[in-house]
This record gives sequence, structure tokens and C-alpha cells, in this order.
Amino acid sequence: MSMSRVTRTPVRTARAPVPAQGRERRAARTRSGQWAAWAFLAPVVVYLLIFYAYPLYRNVELSLRNYTVRSFVQGDAPFAGFANYAKVFADATFAPALWHTIVFTVVSLAFQFTIGLALAVFFSRNFRLSATLRALFLVPWLLPLIVSASTWSWMLNSDSGVVNAALSWAGAGPVNWLTSPDWSLWSVIIANIWIGIPFNLVVLYSGLQAIPSAVYEAAALDGAGAWQRFWRVTFPLLRPVSAITVLLGLVYTLKVFDIIWIMTKGGPSGSSSTFATWSYRLGFGNLVPSFGPGAAVGNLLILMALAFGLVYIRVQRRQAAA
Repeated sequence: MSMSRVTRTPVRTARAPVPAQGRERRAARTRSGQWAAWAFLAPVVVYLLIFYAYPLYRNVELSLRNYTVRSFVQGDAPFAGFANYAKVFADATFAPALWHTIVFTVVSLAFQFTIGLALAVFFSRNFRLSATLRALFLVPWLLPLIVSASTWSWMLNSDSGVVNAALSWAGAGPVNWLTSPDWSLWSVIIANIWIGIPFNLVVLYSGLQAIPSAVYEAAALDGAGAWQRFWRVTFPLLRPVSAITVLLGLVYTLKVFDIIWIMTKGGPSGSSSTFATWSYRLGFGNLVPSFGPGAAVGNLLILMALAFGLVYIRVQRRQAAA
């Protein structure tokens, strides 16, 4: 007896066409969602255009024209091209200001990150009074910069400062912290390090809290000591947070102006002058302001921050690909 194989073809059920009224409702909901998204996005776009895009455009435009006080008001400054940049590069202040900017930024970042990381690891143990002490370390970050800079100016005063008083009590001679070309730059660096430590502490401490405790327990079972656990576990897992901390600190430190200006005004004889203070002095610190060169120096500072940001993005991509 032969049996015939029966093949079944799937039966496709035709969908009922969507009524025109339903399509209109769906399109209306889509349009309303798009309008809502644009409504939430519009304030951010307006804010960026007003406070970022327009000032940046204005600064570039200032650096490409020969502005005087009269032409700055009337807006009829002649076009100068890159003459202002050439004037800045040929200025005798350019090389010292560039070197001071690099030293100020690198030394500040190194000590802020190192001390902040050490304090973050110390407070991650959650001992008694840990929260209270951690809150006290935030005081320099919460104080207005004018208060912090003025306090350091008083502490480092050559005649009545507490630092020289302590040195005298220890048998050392007084130091002209703010008036000596050899010490003025280091004085503002010390103040900036003190102000920036709390930021590094907060960010790195939050990164340490995200590391699972099971990782440390496994490392301890493998016989790793405290120093090995730090270098083999803590530091590698904290690398993404460390990278963004260093980048934000770099951008902030490059543009530090108020601390230096309040303490030394970039002096004496330009010994603590950076690009930020030099740009301000060119544009607003003289009786005859040089708006074009001042804007050019500011743009060079922006390019430096942008270059470091691009380096950070490239390093992050390499780490993600690896």
C-alpha cells in the first residue's frame, strides 16, 4: 500500500488595511513627539549658541582685525588676517608665558591627581568620621576663588604671612613668595593645587565605590598585598574615571586666571604670567588695549585645550578597541 506525502503550504493571513483615520492618528502622535523633543532641545541649543558659539565667533573675529577702542564701539575695524598672531609669536612674552602655562598645568595636575587619589583610597575604607573629614576636604572647592586666592596671598605675605612665620620659628629665613621671580610661579601653583584637590577626591572616590569588593577579595585570596591590589586591581579599573578627571582638570587648569591675577597679577616682571593672564593684560590691563593680540592669545589657549581633548578621545578609542 503506497502512501502519498501530503505537503502543507502555510496559509498567509492578510492583514486588514489600517484605516485612514488610524494612520492620521499615528502620524499626529509622531509629529507631537518630534515637536516635544525639539521643545526640550531648543533651550540647550539656544544656550550653546548664545554663550559658546557667538563668543567663540566673536573672539576669532577680534583676532583677525585691528581693533581700537573707537572701532570696537563702531565696528569698523580693518581686516588684518593673521597679523595679530604673528605679533603674538614675535612678542618676547610668548615663550615665557607658554612655558609658565605648561609648568603651571602639568605640576598642578600631577599633584592634584596624586593627592586626590591617595585621599580617595584613604576615605574608601569608611572608618569613623570618614564622612565628616571628607566633607571638610570639600571646603576649598566650595569657597569662592577670590576668597581662596586672597587667603593664600595673606598666608604667603613676606612680612606678615603665617608661612614665613612658621619658617622663622623653624630657624629658616623668610621667602618672598609673591614678590620674587624665583618663587611667584610656585606660589600660585601651590594655591591652585590646594583648590583642585577636592574635585579629584570627589570624582575618584565615586569611581572607587563602583569597583566590586569581590574583586579585592579574589585578589587577596591569590596572595596579593595591599600595594599589588592597588596597582593590579584599583588603578586599572579606575582608568576610565582617571582619564576623564585628568581631562577636566587639564581644561580647567589651562584657563586659570583669577588665582594668578589676585595673587601676583602675573608678576613680578612676568615671572608668573600665563596665556590666560597675558590675554587679559593685552585686552584690558593697559590704557591702550590691544584687543586683536589679546583675542589671538585666547584662541591659542583654546587650541591647546582642543588638542589635549582630541588626544584624550584617541586614547579612549584605542583602549576601547583593545
